[in-house]
Amino acid sequence: MGSDRIYRHFCMGARALEVVGDRWSLLIVRDLLLGPRRFTDLVRGLNEITPTRLTGRLRQLEAAGLVVRDPSRPGREVWYGLTDAGRALEPVIDALSLWGIENAREGPVAGEPVGPEPVMMGTKVLLNRDAPEAADGLTWVWRFPDEDDFTLRFDSGQWRLSRGREDGAAVTVVGAPRAWATFITTPPRRRRLPSKDIRLEGSRAELRRFAKAFAAKLAPK
Repeated sequence: MGSDRIYRHFCMGARALEVVGDRWSLLIVRDLLLGPRRFTDLVRGLNEITPTRLTGRLRQLEAAGLVVRDPSRPGREVWYGLTDAGRALEPVIDALSLWGIENAREGPVAGEPVGPEPVMMGTKVLLNRDAPEAADGLTWVWRFPDEDDFTLRFDSGQWRLSRGREDGAAVTVVGAPRAWATFITTPPRRRRLPSKDIRLEGSRAELRRFAKAFAAKLAPK
């Protein structure tokens, strides 16, 4: 790789940036953290990336040992997943999301697509920073119409995110990704739950715990 050096001085951070520091690479890894995705899923989730550029980035990530094709999936479409080295970037992506929350927080702007994966990853990071300790197994589910469902589960001292709906959710959130993104980027003193765009399902006690975790005021019955 010596002939491909971009930053011509010794630094392991620079070495890492030569692998994943170009445009789109970390976002591709972000969208694969919750499991393998089809090429078309990645194109849709990344919005403005062209198929040609995505193909090039995936090849680079494959060559670097971060991404692999999944031959076990049925059908003609190609599925991509992460290697162990790719999954090891999750704390990096979480740290970038946290930095964005703390230093570049801005809600969705008009006309900007809002995908569920980055919204829920930001939610996980926010909870792991702010929410009080919870009992292991506490589960919250987000249902986004026409999108995948997502589950946040408290386990071994931290919130863990997965794609899909787990059973036994104490609270279920129903709304569009844009509505939830707007909520989590709203200053805490102005957060209200539920709202005209966000519906909550669960017992009153569980809804109170949920609202407290997000520093939101729970509307009276």
